[in-house]
Amino acid sequence: MSGPRILFVVDAGPRVGGGHVMRSLTLAGALGAQGATCTFMGPPAVSSLLDAFAPGATRLAAASTEPRDLAAAIGAEQFDAVVFDHYGLSSRDHRAMGQGRPVLVIDDLADRPLGADIIVDSGPARTAEDYDGLVPEKARLLLGPNFAPVRPEFAALRETALAWRGEPVQRILVSMGLTDIDGVTARIVERLRLRVGEAGLDVVLGAGSPTLAGLTKVARRDQRLAIHVDTPHMARLTAEADIAVGGAGSSTWERCTLGLPALQVILADNQRAAAEAVATRGAALVVDLNAADFDAQFDRALTRLMVDAELRRSLAARSSELCDGQGAARTATAFLQLIRDAE
Repeated sequence: MSGPRILFVVDAGPRVGGGHVMRSLTLAGALGAQGATCTFMGPPAVSSLLDAFAPGATRLAAASTEPRDLAAAIGAEQFDAVVFDHYGLSSRDHRAMGQGRPVLVIDDLADRPLGADIIVDSGPARTAEDYDGLVPEKARLLLGPNFAPVRPEFAALRETALAWRGEPVQRILVSMGLTDIDGVTARIVERLRLRVGEAGLDVVLGAGSPTLAGLTKVARRDQRLAIHVDTPHMARLTAEADIAVGGAGSSTWERCTLGLPALQVILADNQRAAAEAVATRGAALVVDLNAADFDAQFDRALTRLMVDAELRRSLAARSSELCDGQGAARTATAFLQLIRDAE
């Protein structure tokens, strides 16, 4: 007997970023490992990311992220369950596209009604009360970083990476998001080049980054820079780095899984609550890109991270306690049980 057929409805784009696709791919991998068959649907930006990271993934093309275009793309296709990772959809859309099938929603916001049987929210400060009145009474809430969908290759390197955190800073991972919103990566790299001495910079970008061409030119004359485009080796780069400078999105949990001391940059309002909670727990240094004195804050935090080995060891220990990298498997098991019960 074949496993359940699961549709992923996912958003991506220059303003949204690529994190929805990456964490959905991770959950799809965990579901596939337990026998499910997964199909992706979303706007053209989703297909571009799938071409880079999962070229063999089955997909349905939608003209846009509008609910009517998404519903039209489903058409007569048959699925046993639906996963949504799309902030622009709410309860009415979930139920209309779900059509009575089990529904899982990956969320970070708790800001709108959700028509879901299971909600996954990896925010470290998230509580069940945040979803009061927003979800069906019987919905199951999978909350906290230990439900964050982190690719299995990160957990595989966890023990090795944690064994040597706190060493002198020789390599810095720079990861501001695959879509590089507003070209922030170039701004960050320029500040780092002036302040990190001989340390190497592993700069991770998507092929559509607006600053890729410029940074590639810089890398030709600055041997400290290595540019990684749509890299499949993110786990290895994270494990080998001594510190990271990164966006405060879903890659937070990859860094935590491997205990990588990080300076996190809040790039959007929807990242603020989780980033501040991580900082409160002593698991990362955090600065806000939109702060009036961002440059000064960034420079002070970077200097602390570079010179203070004890701080790096503390950040490594605290961050690794937040997330063990097994969240996708936990979520997949819960969702497949729900699907079996529905049958």
